Amino acid sequence: MNKFKIWSPLLFSCVLVIGIYVGMRMNEPFKNSNALFSFRSNQFNKINDVVNYINQEYVDTINQKKLVENTIEGMLHTLDPHSAYIPASELQAMNEPLEGNFEGIGVEFHIQNDTIMVVSAVSGGPSEQLGIRSGDRIVKVNGKNVAGTGISNTQVTQLLRGTSGSKVNVSIARRGIDKLIDYTITRGKIPIYSVDVSYMLDKNTGYIKISHFAERTYDEYIEGFMKLKNEGMKNLVLDLRGNPGGYLKTAIQIADEFLPEKKLIVYTQGRSRPRETYYATSRGFFEQGALAVLMDEGSASASEIVAGALQDQDRATIIGRRSFGKGLVQEQSQFPDGSAIRLTIARYYTPTGRCIQKPYVDGYEEYQNELFERMKKGELEKTDSIHFSDSLKYKTPAGKIVYGGGGIMPDTFVPLDTTGMSSFFTDANSKGLITQFAYDYLDQNRKSFEKYKSFPDFNKTFSVNDEIYHEFSRYAMKNEVTKDEKGEKISSRLIRVQLKALIARQLWKNDGFYPVIQESDQALKKALQLISLHEVAEK
Repeated sequence: MNKFKIWSPLLFSCVLVIGIYVGMRMNEPFKNSNALFSFRSNQFNKINDVVNYINQEYVDTINQKKLVENTIEGMLHTLDPHSAYIPASELQAMNEPLEGNFEGIGVEFHIQNDTIMVVSAVSGGPSEQLGIRSGDRIVKVNGKNVAGTGISNTQVTQLLRGTSGSKVNVSIARRGIDKLIDYTITRGKIPIYSVDVSYMLDKNTGYIKISHFAERTYDEYIEGFMKLKNEGMKNLVLDLRGNPGGYLKTAIQIADEFLPEKKLIVYTQGRSRPRETYYATSRGFFEQGALAVLMDEGSASASEIVAGALQDQDRATIIGRRSFGKGLVQEQSQFPDGSAIRLTIARYYTPTGRCIQKPYVDGYEEYQNELFERMKKGELEKTDSIHFSDSLKYKTPAGKIVYGGGGIMPDTFVPLDTTGMSSFFTDANSKGLITQFAYDYLDQNRKSFEKYKSFPDFNKTFSVNDEIYHEFSRYAMKNEVTKDEKGEKISSRLIRVQLKALIARQLWKNDGFYPVIQESDQALKKALQLISLHEVAEK
């Protein structure tokens, strides 16, 4: 069905043109189409002519704009999986993460019991400056009740976002205060951070996670790096798992931080684009010291450029699973109506000459399902299920074998961790109950958490004990999760860790979430183990 939707505009156009031509040749009653089609010239625009003809003569009223958009979208999908048409209504939302900001009031919210609950106010944003805090409920917006109305996340976003400088009135219910508190919030530019967290794993090793490569990623990275450097960092774990990519220039800036001057980072080349080569400069702050890069099947594009450069130059150890495999470069061009196309204009190549773009000859849908096929074949659990042709084999300067043709292969494979998985966990997690319970538990016991003055204090002394876990179990049963004592036992530790991490996130954001959730992170443990061996070898 999806494939039909993708191809139907093109098929319809082609069939229509053929039908018109055949009809003319058969001398059947047909309006003279010479007035419509510019057949006299070799320069006629077939697509425009067909669309105009449909618009003028089709039996029913049509949405010409939608017809054109579907045709463009279908055309681009026939080229490659990453060339795309973006309607004007979607372009801003797609560009915001890359531009690094959006305009709004600056709150992270969660719909709890049909009410908008503030999870946290963005640091430095308009809401925080006015004193709006975690646990507040937004019950009115511009005088209109929004509590108990079945409001959706999309509707909340539409109400609270707006042009910078515009105002919105909100009424807030706060525990311990009988009356609603009214605020007039002047919307502003709210930062979207791409460096999720930076903290010390031990006395010598720092950890930085980059979620995507945006306009300000390099500045955020340097800020986090310098903080860790001042805390004594000598080794670094760079986490690019789940990073879908972003700006090429930002990936080059990050890779430059780890490579000596004049080392090749990446080059790009396309049919109409001559080769462009990018080298490291002299500015890198971490050209020495043990470096591990974490990747998985969700790491794509710009994150693969960074990992590929560091792997090919023998600068880092890549740990995890084979990356996504996107080696195509897109260029965005905008139309006057605010829509845009992102057209593939080049391929990128790692320093050894690898193009890591995975095949897409079987069509768009098959390409999108490729990660599912990896899982079915067992690739996420064992590395020996992956096979590459010798024609895709390359050597790094140190003699290490690397492969092109389908993502970055890790130097050290770490399988997908399925420890603690059960039908009980899957059911509860898919319904969002673990997250919801964590929100509810903190909200109902907020005063008892005031004793924790810092995250280290919380992390050391708070645990999800049996009482809390059994309360969660009853909550899950109440929300139609099938009773499963064996599954509960299997998943107990996993759920306890997740609950603690989610509570920590509400209190200390990512600085609280990641240190807790990563206590059982196997890839991170492997990175620390390899770094430790490196330190021993250096002594």
